[in-house]
Amino acid sequence: MLGVVAVLVLTDRPGDVSNPDVAFETTPPEAPPTPKPRPTSSKDPFDDGFEWPVYGLTKSRTRYLPLDRPLRPPFVRRWQLSGSILLEFPPVLCGKQLFLLKNNGALYGVSRQTGKVKWKRKLGYLAAASPACSHGTVYATFLEKRKGTRQGRVVAVRARDGFVRWRRDLPSRSETSPLIDRGRLYLGSENGTIYALRAKDGAVRWTYDAGGAVKGALALDNGKLFFGDYDGQVSAIRRADGKRLWEVSGAGRGIRGQGNFYATPAVAYGRVYIGSTDGFVYSFSTRDGKLAWRHKTGGYVYSSPAVSPVLGGTVFAGSYDGKLYAFDARTGKVRWTRKSGGKISGGPQVIGDLVFYSNLSRRSTGAVGAATGKPVWSIGRGAFNPVISDGRRLYLVGYSSMYMLTEQGVGTDGKVTAKERRARSRAARIRAINRRIAARRARVHRILERRRRGIKVCFESGGKKTCRLPRPPVCFERKSDGRVVCRARKP
Repeated sequence: MLGVVAVLVLTDRPGDVSNPDVAFETTPPEAPPTPKPRPTSSKDPFDDGFEWPVYGLTKSRTRYLPLDRPLRPPFVRRWQLSGSILLEFPPVLCGKQLFLLKNNGALYGVSRQTGKVKWKRKLGYLAAASPACSHGTVYATFLEKRKGTRQGRVVAVRARDGFVRWRRDLPSRSETSPLIDRGRLYLGSENGTIYALRAKDGAVRWTYDAGGAVKGALALDNGKLFFGDYDGQVSAIRRADGKRLWEVSGAGRGIRGQGNFYATPAVAYGRVYIGSTDGFVYSFSTRDGKLAWRHKTGGYVYSSPAVSPVLGGTVFAGSYDGKLYAFDARTGKVRWTRKSGGKISGGPQVIGDLVFYSNLSRRSTGAVGAATGKPVWSIGRGAFNPVISDGRRLYLVGYSSMYMLTEQGVGTDGKVTAKERRARSRAARIRAINRRIAARRARVHRILERRRRGIKVCFESGGKKTCRLPRPPVCFERKSDGRVVCRARKP
């Protein structure tokens, strides 16, 4: 007798399924590289060794940055890099610089501390990706190398000054945010070609032909590269030589039939998580591509998902229906949704215990609690992908400008200012006084309630047990403000 795969219908909407037989690993999502130790004599707060080297932070593209201490609003703007060119994708961060690729094909090296442009290179005509940075080099892909051509390009420049180390023209456009790993660069293109290039000179090590255009970035986990394409397929290939390991169809009947995969996948818990233009968010096994679950939203899902260990594993993704979704990473069950009032196109970003997302329709950015979905902060800046962070600061991506934000009372060096320390100390004293006042009032209330109800209190005095009603509180008029204050007395 043939085995029957158990399929659980999650909701009454057609197509929402969960396969409980698909393995789910309990290991938390990949953490970012540990910052390199720095000499204690260094006084530069930006010489911290932290890196955000690729789109999505980690090679598995989980878009999750754990924090020892959570960041809390209100957030204060410390600098602004103004512009008029669309910023569809966020910068990356290596050393003391941010590297930002604008849609007009210009790559910028920006000071983390001041937001000043250190260098700028016009390397192509059109771009829609984040660069990647590693070992003093920045890598960027381009949709069009120059106006009027459908040919793409990938370029490597020196991080210090933007000097071009090498460039390779591609026969097709590319908007894949590149992945750097073990001296190789991995990217896709619109003619369906996946490239593995040698990072030091751009030499081709291998190529793989997918069935459709590969627009999103590739994710890497356990020696496998994962990606979706515009033929509605999700694939896994071997990092070493590009050999196909598995290929599956989403087959989710949505808004306009078979969907395309534009989103960058995220890999965690032995699963690949990815959204599709058919309106579904999918989860596949990394081992064999078996469908673990899929859940229908009310619109296109261009949004690249984020994965956090909160609540035992949660996947966050936005939809064109205007909602931010939080799914149980194992089952696909919706934990919560947050309606944003407009289209969510870019991917959310989890910083500590907060989920940041941008609203394309309203050109705004918000943050909600990862566990609850409750809003905690918003700003009228944003469009696609919201923020990156170094753990002490936020680098917010607006529609055409970029901003550095810190917590209120925290300087650009990440330290609490003297004024804020005094304010916090004053607030702590006020809280302590208020706690004492509340405790005194509670005692007076208990005494009056006991006397009203005739409840006696018993105590020992001189070796004898005595029971009586509590003594009435002492009340007096305070001269400073004329208020009547009551204090409890001993029994």
